[in-house]
Amino acid sequence: MKIRNRLSIQFTLIVASILILFSASVYFFSSIYRKNEFNGRLKEKALTTAKLFIEVDQVDSALLKIIDRNAVNIMPHENILIFDTKHRELYRSDDDDTITYATSLLNKITSEKEWHFEIGSFECVGISMHARDKDYIIIAKAEDLYGRSKLKNLRLVLIIGLFFSVGATLLSGWFFSGEALKPISEVVKQVDTITGFNLNKRVGEGNRRDEIAQLAITFNRMLDRVEHAFQIQKSFISNASHELRTPLTAITGQLEVAMLKKREVAEYENLISSVLDDIRKLNTLTNGLLSIAQSDMDVQAMRMKQIRVDELLWESRQEVLKRHPDYTVLLHFPEMPADEDDLCLNGIEPLFKTAIINLMDNACKYSNSKKVDVTLIHDKRGMQITFKDEGIGIPMEEAQKIFEPFYRASNAQRFPGHGLGLALTRRTIELHQGIITISSRVNVGTTIRLEFPHMAA
Repeated sequence: MKIRNRLSIQFTLIVASILILFSASVYFFSSIYRKNEFNGRLKEKALTTAKLFIEVDQVDSALLKIIDRNAVNIMPHENILIFDTKHRELYRSDDDDTITYATSLLNKITSEKEWHFEIGSFECVGISMHARDKDYIIIAKAEDLYGRSKLKNLRLVLIIGLFFSVGATLLSGWFFSGEALKPISEVVKQVDTITGFNLNKRVGEGNRRDEIAQLAITFNRMLDRVEHAFQIQKSFISNASHELRTPLTAITGQLEVAMLKKREVAEYENLISSVLDDIRKLNTLTNGLLSIAQSDMDVQAMRMKQIRVDELLWESRQEVLKRHPDYTVLLHFPEMPADEDDLCLNGIEPLFKTAIINLMDNACKYSNSKKVDVTLIHDKRGMQITFKDEGIGIPMEEAQKIFEPFYRASNAQRFPGHGLGLALTRRTIELHQGIITISSRVNVGTTIRLEFPHMAA
């Protein structure tokens, strides 16, 4: 069901419930008022008739009947009866009324002093009265035709008004919900026009104050991120294609040249050595791309386990020195925690180890001294690993770009590499709920800090 229809129905149901409750309350209280008002008139008429009969000696039963029948305030089917304490009927205003009253009812009136009851459509009031040293029982009966007619008309008006009000509410709810949702419909239409070919297009943000404007602003921010991701992807594909094509072109060219004529064994050996170097570059590049792809996998799909970080640093150091004996990797552990578990990190060991090796290798490769100082600290904030070198540094405006795949700083072009290591490292650190920060000065050195809060450890 569309939101507009749902809002209209919900709004109509709410208003209808309020109207039904209001109408029922009006009818209920009107009914109570009618009954109380009629009983009051009936009681007043009964007392007036009784006083004339008992206290005025000049008025006998015949005269009182004439007075009752010709009274201005006579009520439909009115009948007033007066009994003594022995339940003998002393007066009846309407002799045609044959209704009799049980002794139990008269006793009830005597004990209660005043008693209201109904007989069919007639409403009755019984009163116990003391006058001239005697006790009397007065019963007044009448039918409230006028009051019930007004109540019936009120019920009809309320029902008709309810139906018309519900109908009007449904139409107005449909209209106003449509007006309220019109900006959303406009946003939907604009979003439908955005494809992979026009990601630079943005949704109108309206007055930038209401909820729909905030939705449009949030969506535009998401489009900014999507557009940026697409640009990175395009750049990644372009750079990857270039990096893969370069060694393949070199291999193809060398083999084609070699096939032009027969050559000496030494020339073939040089050719094979050159082709082998290009193949190794391809292998390194391919492994880097596979590692980046692996770092983008769902964490739940990978096997996580506890990693002892200090031991992993030693293992990474040995591997770096095995590959490059001329490198110097110094490990520092100034503040070791008492609990060994504080040095553990829940993660993927091969991936995390590759990231550490990349940072050690980069620090040595871009440093004239080919040395890096690695410091492991654990404090109340969590675990920190710092890599500090005295190398060529990174220009300030390029510090964040170096984490993009295939991006290499302008002063690092003369060094071998593909620009994949730091991209893989950042994704790996973020995968392990860590934060990577970099501070660098050209020709002074670079410091990279990995921070892992307690929740990641």
